[in-house]
Amino acid sequence: MYIRELELENFRNYEHLNVSFSRDINIFLGENAQGKTNLLEGIYLNAVARSFKTQRDREMIRFGQDYCKVRAVSHYDDEDHVSEIVVSREGAKAVKVDGVKISKTSELLDRLHIIVFSPEDLKIVKDEPGKRRGFINRELCQIRPGYVNDLNTYRRVLRQRNAYLKEERIDEAVLEIWDEELVRSGARLVRERRRFLEKTNEISRDIHQRISGGREHLQLDYESQIDAEGGEEEQFLQLLRESKEKDRAYGTTRKGPHHDDIRICADGVDLRKFGSQGQQRTAALSLKLSEIRLIEEETGERPVLLLDDVLSELDNERQKYLINSLGENQMFITTTDLMGSVARALPEGKVYKIRQGEIDIEI
Repeated sequence: MYIRELELENFRNYEHLNVSFSRDINIFLGENAQGKTNLLEGIYLNAVARSFKTQRDREMIRFGQDYCKVRAVSHYDDEDHVSEIVVSREGAKAVKVDGVKISKTSELLDRLHIIVFSPEDLKIVKDEPGKRRGFINRELCQIRPGYVNDLNTYRRVLRQRNAYLKEERIDEAVLEIWDEELVRSGARLVRERRRFLEKTNEISRDIHQRISGGREHLQLDYESQIDAEGGEEEQFLQLLRESKEKDRAYGTTRKGPHHDDIRICADGVDLRKFGSQGQQRTAALSLKLSEIRLIEEETGERPVLLLDDVLSELDNERQKYLINSLGENQMFITTTDLMGSVARALPEGKVYKIRQGEIDIEI
């Protein structure tokens, strides 16, 4: 699978852009704040119907405009497909694939698989648990479209339950209804996350050994308040009942998969707390590269890769390992500089010079 063309209208700092891409390597070269990352955001939006930069869709609309549109021609299932997403200032989002309106995001996700790798991803090991949960959620949303529905349901019910906990008077029967709905979707999230991490652990451990020259052994463990395999619903419901009084006092749900985390260790040392920056970055790189292999194993397709200024954040050894590991995937790389041995190691492709929201030079 690969992306053939991209058209942007009123998107970020682009008034209008229409550009075609190489099936192999596409490098967006330019100074900071010129629109390189915005191009990647547009590509990502067409694959998953959301941004990797913001949760507020209207922020993607060019200043002073009422809407933005992103249109892409992608090749998968042995033929070209056209996807189009329009976001209005009011927050409405219309998605079409081959001219047919898509009502659920999950209908879009299993068509084109895409992975974004940014400097923020190198902080995934040391950052707060929410970043690591986000890593799991993003991946599962692509390889398990049904997971999107469970995740959206869980988040919606969680918001409703939290709002109800803040009411002056609480009806036990009503709270029980919220609990049962939360438990059904939450238990499915936990099961899928646990299975996903078991596979990711195997893949990332192998990658990590290669990067570290066999000096370290990576281990990933899913940390959840719900630890009963096969009895997730019963245990989750019991946790909610036991925490009910404290939930009321704090006005929030204190138990559930929205508090889960990943324990990341190397040779038994918890890298989240005690790892050096080099160890943390190597572990983060292993996790991101495991995404690529996992998608290939699960779908039989090579995902499209977006590397947003990540090469500058890695030392030469890790840069070279990353480039050598990417294989034949279509890549989009943003950078402020294209010099040195790593640049020479990149396969042939297209280089685009980006300046003030325009592609000034195409090499």
